[in-house]
Amino acid sequence: MIKSQPIIGVNDVKKSATWYQKLLGCSCSHGGDTFEMLMDNKGEIFLCLHKWGEHEHPTLSNSRIQPGNGLIVYLIVEDLDKAWANAQTLNATIEEPPQLNQNSGKQQFSIRDLDGYYLMISLY
Repeated sequence: MIKSQPIIGVNDVKKSATWYQKLLGCSCSHGGDTFEMLMDNKGEIFLCLHKWGEHEHPTLSNSRIQPGNGLIVYLIVEDLDKAWANAQTLNATIEEPPQLNQNSGKQQFSIRDLDGYYLMISLY
């Protein structure tokens, strides 16, 4: 089995964690000002949030570099309508409204998170 738990640099870990919880209905499993792990409803970690400049990681040292260049955070959810409603409640920057992805055959939408990361949210 291979799993991925991407870590993204954020300006405010607690604020970003709360935003993702409101968007996706996920929970946190670490806690703290510098690092957080986001978990789905089965307890699986799917994304980690890391404060810029902490712990001397070379790729997380400079928040002035455009976050997410070359990265799409692709999230699969069971309830796309709820995630879409949550995104609107959060006043997320909408990149693409819900639509059918012709390649995957799945409904999806795209938004930006608080730090400017491009999120593609697709139906499971």
